[in-house]
Amino acid sequence: MSRFQINDCLVDQVTEHVYIRDIYGKTLVELGREYPNIVVLDADLTVSTKTNIFGKEFPNRFFTMGVSEQDMMATAAGFALSGKIPFASTFAIFAAGRAWEHVRQSIAFPNLNVKIVATHAGVTVGEDGATHQMLEDIAIMRVLPNMTVIVPADAIETEKVIRTVVNHNGPVYVRLARAKFPTIFKRSYEFEIGKAKILREGKHATIFAIGIMVYEALEAAKILDKEGISACVVNVSTVKPIDVETIIKSASSTGAVVTAEDHNVIGGLGGAISEVLSENYPTPMKRIGMRDRFGTSGDGIQLLEYFGLKAKNIVRAVHKLLEFNSQKRTVVL
Repeated sequence: MSRFQINDCLVDQVTEHVYIRDIYGKTLVELGREYPNIVVLDADLTVSTKTNIFGKEFPNRFFTMGVSEQDMMATAAGFALSGKIPFASTFAIFAAGRAWEHVRQSIAFPNLNVKIVATHAGVTVGEDGATHQMLEDIAIMRVLPNMTVIVPADAIETEKVIRTVVNHNGPVYVRLARAKFPTIFKRSYEFEIGKAKILREGKHATIFAIGIMVYEALEAAKILDKEGISACVVNVSTVKPIDVETIIKSASSTGAVVTAEDHNVIGGLGGAISEVLSENYPTPMKRIGMRDRFGTSGDGIQLLEYFGLKAKNIVRAVHKLLEFNSQKRTVVL
């Protein structure tokens, strides 16, 4: 048993791994029954994104746009202007990459109520390789004014996120993955846009994480706990608008920060946390993520190991930070 406080929203032991895109599809159907103004659009990947479940239930509110992601975003904008709540889905490489200009001009600029839910993001896309492993989407979506960017950590949070964004007025980008995620939250978990969640208290270092890396951060904290190192773990599922208050509070209480993400450290969570701390509370930090490179083909979960996106890598980063903080530094004037 840890000597430090752990949030009671966490399961006692991870026993279930779930495709979070399955949860997206099922939640869409449930919301479709509650909200007759929801429409769903997809770009020829309905089986993979799981929007086909909605299509079977509500064929008159489901639109397959073919391999035409730009048209899908423009059409979603039109639906929003007519009072509908459009959910537009495809792989992240196409939603954030191929269609970015249309998202910028037709959705973000006029601040329209479009929900872009992109699946197959990050290296866990696996065998599809570097061309489909979208590692830049958080960076290029969070730079857009008016855009909210959310990265769920498991199946429970995915459902909570989709149920929340349907009532949020404005453009939203939700980043999902292909691989199964460990279920770390209880049903009682609460999600709120713009609020980071402290999952574990700590006094020696803070680990900010998103997506599947939240699980790895919690595992790292367990390892560190056995070594007598107390690590605070924070789930920053809303990357934009980012929770400045919680970030500053957590960083100031520990004086050492590690970020963990399945995304390029440039412009992703690591970049976002760096921006907050450099302006408000400069803190020694390390970024765990893709080091300014493309991915490669392989088993999705094994690629996390290959690219150093595991608990042991977070542990190593914490050790380096604590060693750095313990050294006496002198400035010669």
